[in-house]
Amino acid sequence: MVALLVSLPGEIQIMTWILLLLLSAACLQAGNSAGSNRENAFGVKQPTRLSGVQGSSIEIPFTFYFPGELAEDPQMRILWRWKHFHGEFIYNSTPLFVHEHFKNRLILNWTQPQTAGVLRILNLKKKDQTVYFCRVHLNTKEGMKIIQSIPGTQLTITHPIRTTMQSPSMVTSAVTTAGLEDTEDQRNPSLVNLGATVGVVVATAVLITPVYVLMVFLWWKQRPAD
Repeated sequence: MVALLVSLPGEIQIMTWILLLLLSAACLQAGNSAGSNRENAFGVKQPTRLSGVQGSSIEIPFTFYFPGELAEDPQMRILWRWKHFHGEFIYNSTPLFVHEHFKNRLILNWTQPQTAGVLRILNLKKKDQTVYFCRVHLNTKEGMKIIQSIPGTQLTITHPIRTTMQSPSMVTSAVTTAGLEDTEDQRNPSLVNLGATVGVVVATAVLITPVYVLMVFLWWKQRPAD
């Protein structure tokens, strides 16, 4: 490239050097801008998808990053939204706020000035199936920053696995029903007792009659003749 420039006429050679210097300066400025963008980057990271079982609990981890340094009083706050990016707030760390739907079911495991934490949802319900967005407010030496996850975390709720074992109440009910069905074909207890009594009388008569006839026959044989 240098040999080519030397072989060019004087005026053209000067113009070429000027163009090369301008191009180098532009590339250097572009490189500095890219580095500046990386230094000024900020955002919130959280899992894209999670799945939980209805009635159990689940944890949504999050981390966040920001440019510059924190102020002496960072005033950091963690907030959570649901359903969509501009959805309703369900949690605020300061002042503490919990949405009525999640009353006594949200626990934030995070302490200022940590840049990572976990949101735990207890006793999962079917209506909890939606997207959740973490939002961070913090005060830096460059001023107040507000950061929020863009894609959020899609939470899927599944039904618990049911066992085939019957409950005690069902077993008791089945036994009671079977007992009632067995007694449906039985006769009235008083009729049963009467039938049994008649049977005993008849059997006794059958056994006694031959003995009585034999006694009469022997008596007749032994009586004196007239």
